[in-house]
Amino acid sequence: MVGRGKIAAISVSTEKGVPKTNVTHARLIENWGIEGDAHAGTWHRQISLLAVESIATIRALGLDVRPGDFAENITTQDIDLTALHIGDELVVGDCKLEITQIGKVCHARCSIYARVGDCVMPREGLFARVVCGGTIRVGDGVEAMTAVSAASQHG
Repeated sequence: MVGRGKIAAISVSTEKGVPKTNVTHARLIENWGIEGDAHAGTWHRQISLLAVESIATIRALGLDVRPGDFAENITTQDIDLTALHIGDELVVGDCKLEITQIGKVCHARCSIYARVGDCVMPREGLFARVVCGGTIRVGDGVEAMTAVSAASQHG
């Protein structure tokens, strides 16, 4: 077990390249992503995650940012997302996600980087695919398992 935390925020958008809007709940569709979100699809980056603690790092630099401003779908709290690896699993509410990518390359510096000279999403953001869908809500638990412990539970 890597850790436990909770969902601090859920964010969606119908267009790519815009800040996401916070919602109270969302439906995760197996092998697709969040219903109605622009980033959903049959690819490896169906869901994006970032810790509220990572957002606090940028807030400390003087920028007024909130969950969803980094285009993350799920903002977590009290769980160390940076300790996860590709293949690890997250149980989010009654849903299950598999980590497929850590960070991302920003080909064009985002507006956050332009304003404060740093952005945490390329280093600390995670991407996942939906292994088991369902409905998630703000406040639901988030439990991380390493690929080794996840495999033993499937075994």
